[in-house]
Amino acid sequence: MSSRGDPPSRRGTDAGQTGPRTAGAPERGRHEAPDKPREECGIVAVSGSGAAAELTFLALYALQHRGQESAGIVTVDGDGAAHTHRGMGLVADTFDDAILERLAGSMAVGHVRYSTAGRSDLRNAQPMVVDYQDQPLILAHNGNLTNAGELRDRLASEGAIFQSDADSESIIHLIARSRREDNDQRVDDALSQVIGAFSVVLAIGDTVYAARDSRGFRPLVLGRLGEAVIVASETCALDIIGAAYVRDVRPGEVLKIRDGHIEELRPLPPAEPSACLFELVYFARPDSRVWGCSVDGARRAFGRQLAREHPAEADCVFAVPDSSNSAALGFAEESGVPFELALIRNHYVGRTFIHPTQAGRDFKVRVKYNPVRETVDGRRVIVVDDSLVRGTTSRGLVAMLREAGAREVHFRVASPPVRFPCYYGIDMPTREELIGSSHSVEEIRDHLGVDSLGYLSMEGMHQAVDGYGPFCDACWSGAYAAPLVDVERRKATQEV
Repeated sequence: MSSRGDPPSRRGTDAGQTGPRTAGAPERGRHEAPDKPREECGIVAVSGSGAAAELTFLALYALQHRGQESAGIVTVDGDGAAHTHRGMGLVADTFDDAILERLAGSMAVGHVRYSTAGRSDLRNAQPMVVDYQDQPLILAHNGNLTNAGELRDRLASEGAIFQSDADSESIIHLIARSRREDNDQRVDDALSQVIGAFSVVLAIGDTVYAARDSRGFRPLVLGRLGEAVIVASETCALDIIGAAYVRDVRPGEVLKIRDGHIEELRPLPPAEPSACLFELVYFARPDSRVWGCSVDGARRAFGRQLAREHPAEADCVFAVPDSSNSAALGFAEESGVPFELALIRNHYVGRTFIHPTQAGRDFKVRVKYNPVRETVDGRRVIVVDDSLVRGTTSRGLVAMLREAGAREVHFRVASPPVRFPCYYGIDMPTREELIGSSHSVEEIRDHLGVDSLGYLSMEGMHQAVDGYGPFCDACWSGAYAAPLVDVERRKATQEV
């Protein structure tokens, strides 16, 4: 979902395509492997508003949790000229009033990125913009194409010249090379050939197309603000601009939007819906609705079920903030154990920093979290986290709680053990690096140094959100819903 080297449109302006790297913006390989899955991306499109750039900026601000590596906005003005600004780092660091004023037009496409395919640099920042039949073609993508390598090889053999290592770029080439009669059919032709996870907003001129893959892995919602139409990854992006939520874009649906008018085009070939359950567990903001479900409500339900499955005698329960807050509240509600604010998170920690050698191996944990000693000292505590991937951060947290005087530490995880990597838009460690894939619960308990460890069961997780699926649970079960074309090709090559 990256766009390294995407050429700017020859028409209009491209402020921010070059320039110094934003201070503090991460570079691929500079930070250590994550102890949590990385966010995917956030996408926005606004059609039919004179304030399209400003609305897109605010929507991206609300979606910042979905990607912190880069941010970008492309607008198209009344003359058909594209105006682009992309930069590394956070939304607030990338845009200011002067930049937004230069992004003229009543249509805008925006993107915040964390790379799951492609390197982390300015050349990969989205939205991608190219010239296409004397008008800009703009693309913003959330997800991961599982046949991107196969498509790339075929397109290259036919003469296509790739300017990036992005899976998203294949969609642009497929549109440009399609022999169908009009743009609607060419978009359909392109999206029908890609496999895997994609929620996309793309524009040809000032016409926006919004689509989800037929399995609906990644979220996409539709909203209105007066006469304007807004498409965004989550409902929190609608809330910040005062837009009304209309509905989710359905799996396999392709919408055509121009000047605030919506037209439903031919849907993509049908498949069994498989919405990503990790969105409810960890990724989406708790104030959003995803898959028609309150994220906060889902996480509280996970916590209540977790308390029923793995109760513990304790004096207080608290979350590993912030994504676990709702699950911990649900656990407290069901168990009757008082909820406390016993861990404080520092929200100003960047993704990369120097490790002072004298600070020791737990420095990263200590920078990010600190216990409230008066709450922990001498008490039996239950710690609730949303997921456990590597276990390194959790082990450091437990050591910190012991040091703060905790008499007993009972660790509870509001999802099952993560045993398999994701190929549908989540940057996750390899299977060998996932602690749940190679260790039993008892071994993980000993590794963390806790008195007890309990995971939410697969059945309990699905039961908690019954009625909102069906869901993709591949990272827990290994049951991959969409074909892993490129993975199987690599395996076949290695076996030869």
